[in-house]
Amino acid sequence: MLKKEDAAGQRGDKHMKTLLKIIAKLVLVVILAAGLLVGFLTLSEYRPADAESLSVTGDAVSPARKGKEITLLSWNTGYGALGDNADFFMDGGTMVKSATEERVRENLRGILSAAKAYRCDIYLLQETDVDSSRSYHIDETQYYRDGFEGYDSAFAYNYKVSFVPYPIPPLGKVGSGVMTLSEFDISEASRLQLPLSFSWPVRTANLKRCLLVSRIPVEGSDKELVVINFHLEAYDSGEGKIAQTKMLRSVLKEEYAKGNYVIAGGDMNQILSSVDASLFPVQEGMWAPGVIDVDELPNGWQHLMDSSHPSCRSLDKPYEGADKESFQYYLIDGFIVSPHVRVLSVSTEELDFKYSDHEPVLVRFILE
Repeated sequence: MLKKEDAAGQRGDKHMKTLLKIIAKLVLVVILAAGLLVGFLTLSEYRPADAESLSVTGDAVSPARKGKEITLLSWNTGYGALGDNADFFMDGGTMVKSATEERVRENLRGILSAAKAYRCDIYLLQETDVDSSRSYHIDETQYYRDGFEGYDSAFAYNYKVSFVPYPIPPLGKVGSGVMTLSEFDISEASRLQLPLSFSWPVRTANLKRCLLVSRIPVEGSDKELVVINFHLEAYDSGEGKIAQTKMLRSVLKEEYAKGNYVIAGGDMNQILSSVDASLFPVQEGMWAPGVIDVDELPNGWQHLMDSSHPSCRSLDKPYEGADKESFQYYLIDGFIVSPHVRVLSVSTEELDFKYSDHEPVLVRFILE
């Protein structure tokens, strides 16, 4: 007969083997689920061409005119969900879905109202959602088209993923990009793919950043006003930012060599080397922007940021009702402008980050 101790030991061994089998099965299920997810994301991955023609909607017919003031506003709209109530998990906060549907619609109304009040000729919008879980699948591009009646518009995806699996709860479906609206005739628009910052499999659920290039005829000339809308890399180790900025410079030079007027604007996620970075020192542990060396473009090019006011605030906590001195502020939105464009002013408009974590930036210029 077995002793009680031996019988108990055998039962314990049996229970342990059963537990190990259960754990092994669970691990196998997790591995299979992860494999299926990666497979699905790989098969459904957005794979844009290096260059793609874009459709232009609207009925604007007027060309740009030399010698006449033109106003242009660039604004990262935070997909309508990053108003002053929001924080965000990628920036040290806790929120994934950072607004209710009602608040998204409130932000969109505020963005449209504020933007229209500036009565600009051209608008460059970044983080404009088309079909995203985070913004309740509202087609924000159509909202802006309806709001800017009479303007031409073009849209380019830079984030198109069927299901973003992180964090918990997951971000879900994302369809988003950059949008240009113009009171002038956009004769042609194209999407130029920027260098990718991430490799497989991370890239399958990540952004595919781009340049949205819009061509506007100039009255009495065979040259064009080339307007480039962009949102450069934010979260990579730095190599992606460098590669994307290098390509942007190359496109700028190429267009200017054709004799065109060129203005590029948007969310650089970097600060210009010509700006005093000590105005907005980066606090320990906070995200730090890269630096664009303005000396890498030929003489005569203009690099514009308004250093009198930050263009972006940190999303580590909600802004509304908080101590404003406790936030990290950034100057990362601006413009690069070719020679023969006389810049009259550039200003970051102070809206107290009510509708987005970015403020709109306004530039006034004349084609010479």
